Amino acid sequence: MPRPRLLSKTQSLCPICLTRIPAARRLENDTLYLEKNCATHGKFKTKIWQGEKSFRQWVKPKIPIKNRFEMVPENKGCPFDCGLCPHHLQHTCTAVLEVTQNCNFNCCFCFAESNPTTAEQDPGLDKIFALMAKVYATSPGCNLQISGGEPTLRTDLPEIITHARKIGFEFVQLNTNGFLLATDKPLAGRLADAGLSSVFLQFDGTSDTVHKQLRGRSLSKIKEKAVSRCSENNIGVVLVPTLVPGINIQQIGPILSFALDHAPLVRGVHFQPVSYFGRHTGMPKDEDRITIPEILCEIESQTQGMFQQKNFRPSACEHALCSFNGKFLINKEGRPTPLTPACTDCCKPVLAEQGSQQAKASVARHWQAPGNIQPPESMAAEDGLDRFIRQAATHMFSVSGMAFQDAWNLDLDRLKGCCIHSVAPDGRLIPFCAYNLTSGLGKGLYRKT
Repeated sequence: MPRPRLLSKTQSLCPICLTRIPAARRLENDTLYLEKNCATHGKFKTKIWQGEKSFRQWVKPKIPIKNRFEMVPENKGCPFDCGLCPHHLQHTCTAVLEVTQNCNFNCCFCFAESNPTTAEQDPGLDKIFALMAKVYATSPGCNLQISGGEPTLRTDLPEIITHARKIGFEFVQLNTNGFLLATDKPLAGRLADAGLSSVFLQFDGTSDTVHKQLRGRSLSKIKEKAVSRCSENNIGVVLVPTLVPGINIQQIGPILSFALDHAPLVRGVHFQPVSYFGRHTGMPKDEDRITIPEILCEIESQTQGMFQQKNFRPSACEHALCSFNGKFLINKEGRPTPLTPACTDCCKPVLAEQGSQQAKASVARHWQAPGNIQPPESMAAEDGLDRFIRQAATHMFSVSGMAFQDAWNLDLDRLKGCCIHSVAPDGRLIPFCAYNLTSGLGKGLYRKT
């Protein structure tokens, strides 16, 4: 049996006390682990990748942005000065704005720890509008995702969306469990009239068994109705499964099949392998995790090769170990044809500035309803592939995923390249994984717990 081999070094946090400590990426039997040692709480070892070959082919170095943030000064160092500090390496591509902590579900996995009994007072419209203005002033070209809690519980949600568009946000997305979209018939129409671009729909599978395990109730009909309501009102839908080993990994194929059956208004699927923060405390086992290479393998296997691993690549925006994406066209037979070239040059350095522009434009074009897609204002940053995709937008379909980090697998190299930023109550922009990070004892790094 080969001995463990050091591949590279980074920094992380102790998952118990959240102290910054050295960390190493070490290969053992073709599995890559993040290893770290806290002087107080001992050693920790977490699976982060499957396969040395795929790791080396996948890693894509970034040339950082030139104009750094100066929203907060550096004092304690990453990740304790987020807001953002001058050492952050990437722009804000998506700003996540939470408009409520209330929810009509009480899911076993929830980064916001929302539930129906919270006494938290929702921020008023003046507060929300001020936060929007601050975000837009800092990152005027970013996309806005309205989140929670469950945002549809706010009766003034259309007003919030209208104001976001008035400020200048060209792409406004709603992060929702879809329950009220399904049961309140006029709601989708009101949100569409307000200017909503896309719905980021919680969608863990096509089986009620899965829904009961993850969300505590049968939801298959609710999810189907939510998709139908959005389709009727020309709102693009992205299905967002939380992938939890032992519960819904075998639903990857059925989820993609459902999405294809409801294309083109369902614009794609965005997989999120489970991260252990927020409501979930305690140390997860390696078998409780699924890595990006394992997801891609399941996608190809469960779709009988309809979607192949070679047609996915890392993002040109965030750190390469954080995500994957593939672009496809739906042909006349309803089958996907890959548009993303085989990943043969993933290791080639890319400009973070260029990656940021591409990511924002790609999301805005490909995740909204086909009838709402407009040509980009600037064609200069658009390459031949993007131009072809834009022209064929009515048949576009995307498959992507984002592997959020928790206290056990946090890699500060990855965190510094984050482009998805949560809007803190004081207006600071904080990388999503840092904002939602909680220790194994339930203590939050930034979010009040």
